[in-house]
Amino acid sequence: MTILVESDRTLVEEVVTVIPGEVASVSSLDELDAYLYEHPDECAVVLGASVPMNLATRFADSVRIARPATSVILIRKRLDSNVLANAMRSGVRDVVAVRELEPLVDAVRRAHTLAEAMRSPATAPAETSEHRGSLITVFSTKGGVGKSTIATNLAAAFQSLDQRVCIVDLDVQGGDVAIMLQLFPTRSLSDIESLRGAIDTTGVLALLTEHHSGLKILAAPLHLEARDSVSPEQVSTVLQTLKTAFDVVVVDTSPAFDDLALSAFDQSEYLVLVGTLDIPALKNLKMATGTLDLLNMSRGIWRLVLNRADAKVGLTPAEFEKTLGLAISSSIPTSREVLASVNRGETLVASQPRHPVSLAIVDLARSLVHGAPEDAEPPAREPRFFRRLKRVT
Repeated sequence: MTILVESDRTLVEEVVTVIPGEVASVSSLDELDAYLYEHPDECAVVLGASVPMNLATRFADSVRIARPATSVILIRKRLDSNVLANAMRSGVRDVVAVRELEPLVDAVRRAHTLAEAMRSPATAPAETSEHRGSLITVFSTKGGVGKSTIATNLAAAFQSLDQRVCIVDLDVQGGDVAIMLQLFPTRSLSDIESLRGAIDTTGVLALLTEHHSGLKILAAPLHLEARDSVSPEQVSTVLQTLKTAFDVVVVDTSPAFDDLALSAFDQSEYLVLVGTLDIPALKNLKMATGTLDLLNMSRGIWRLVLNRADAKVGLTPAEFEKTLGLAISSSIPTSREVLASVNRGETLVASQPRHPVSLAIVDLARSLVHGAPEDAEPPAREPRFFRRLKRVT
């Protein structure tokens, strides 16, 4: 059942006709507290427009901790960035407008799906006959080289090739994927903990946010204090699960060899290394490739992407290749349209598919879409990366 908090009887009637299944209605948060005390298994709470924003966010914040299986859905008369940001910070799962109540249907269904997943016993992803997609990790140890831009556009490129695609933002310190796509996710990596070990397909899919282009995103934690709650073991299980649900999983990592990045490396069919034509980027990539060698990461799965490759800065692509001992797999030209598309909350590949940048990224995706290369060694499955990393960093 769904519980609605709203004092306006007209709005109550409108909401009840939209929400699937049974709906109980109360007129205040005090009545809601009493109701939840008697019905502890309720999993979907809809706070109507009559509930003040400060009280709604306070309630959602308390529920996030005390009742993690309960989803709070907010109805507002007006949606703006301030409302969405406050809702996101407090743990509200979804926000809908009074003038457009249809999204309540999917919001309530997601709430019930998430609750069911959290209350189910833990199940490990099957490793045998299930579909297994490819995992592509995009990595660089230097900021500002366009790693997240490459990752989001690469995901869009796979989608343009009729692949089912999900992008995972593993940068728990400050992931940019959601903001680059102008999304305000209400679920993120930090909600893995709330699954209480039941990390299966149903639970993981309930944590995804969908972009208007159809891309599915698992966002980085929305709260700084939540970043420490995401464990490498949980992330590893989530990535395994996503590979059974999608053809391609693109992972955007932090610019560091942290445990979460290593979890992604461990399952990657390809590792896309991103650099630009400048000495600091070259130095960082040289150090990164050295560390990857020490970690016994097969060079057969590495792909070097040179971003802004046509910049006339005194360092040539040939010098880049010679220093790294790697051939450049893809050269992405410079264009101000890339930043313009980010500011519009869309990928250049989707908005301008004939643009030279888009064509280069689609060509890269096409070269990766058929799975891991034959000469690549399968990634190791033991946690040896974590032990060796402490000796090489």
